[in-house]
Amino acid sequence: MKPGNSKKASVFGLALCAALFALCVPAEAQQLGKVPRIGYLQAPPASAVATRTDAFRQGLRELGYVEGKTIVIESRFAEGKTDRVPDLVAELLRLKVDVIVTGGSFATGAAKQATSTIPVVMTQDSDPVGNGYVASLARPGGNVTGLSTLAPELSGKQLELLKETIPKLSRVAVLGSSNRSGNAQSVKETEHAADALRVKLQYLDILSPKDIENAFRAARKQNAQAVLVLTGPVVTSQRTEIINLASKNQLPAIYDRAEFVEDGGLMTYSVSSTDLFRRAAVYVDKILKGAKPADLPVEQPIKFEFVINLKTAKQIRLTIPPNVLARADRVIR
Repeated sequence: MKPGNSKKASVFGLALCAALFALCVPAEAQQLGKVPRIGYLQAPPASAVATRTDAFRQGLRELGYVEGKTIVIESRFAEGKTDRVPDLVAELLRLKVDVIVTGGSFATGAAKQATSTIPVVMTQDSDPVGNGYVASLARPGGNVTGLSTLAPELSGKQLELLKETIPKLSRVAVLGSSNRSGNAQSVKETEHAADALRVKLQYLDILSPKDIENAFRAARKQNAQAVLVLTGPVVTSQRTEIINLASKNQLPAIYDRAEFVEDGGLMTYSVSSTDLFRRAAVYVDKILKGAKPADLPVEQPIKFEFVINLKTAKQIRLTIPPNVLARADRVIR
């Protein structure tokens, strides 16, 4: 090659490299600008739902997402104060999140009320059709989809397990929050089971943390022999106090989530929360890839767990019958 041609080739090569570099930088910047932003909303404190949050993040990792690089999670927690939830939804909308993941009925209801365009993924709702979040489980029809817990049906089973554990059981205190959607149905299912088991129920409403100690005092006054704890933001956020009061009053208690038993509660028969939250990541992935919430059927639980804490049983001087213990999926010793 002649010297002149060599020089021209060199100049052309440099120009080409410069052009390619110029194209790469905007492309990279554009890609960084397109990193999906997920709004993650929970009514209880972060510490009370840490296991569930970790399960959701694990689900995203299993799908190939890297937090901070290929996806951003904006987490908001109402610290058990449900009146704060609408403000947190508004905050997420101002951040222009691509999808909102809700940790319970309060959060889902607030999100649906605030937007009809941003996709909302429920992680756990006992009655999404009855609550008006979706038109049907098979065809949600709006901007909300996700997972249902079937919690109302479970409360009757929980009472049955208490009766099997304590054969002479005749009086049970039921702790729940009347302002939680799905609570009425849970109470109804519990009452049906109570009639069949010849157990008398004492319903105690928990609307704020200050109601908890009063509820246990009322339970003891009415000679309750056990406690059935329904789900709700206040209950979840105050689970340590509930567990301690149940133990202090020597009352066997069954809860709606394994976290209670892991923290010292007696037993639970429930949907696996970690499984639901991990599966919620699949919905997020599908929506980010173009699927519409209206076309994604609401899924029901596929994993349940019966967990017993034998250390707590010993502490309250309760002997778990062998036939009950043998059915446990997990025993904490």
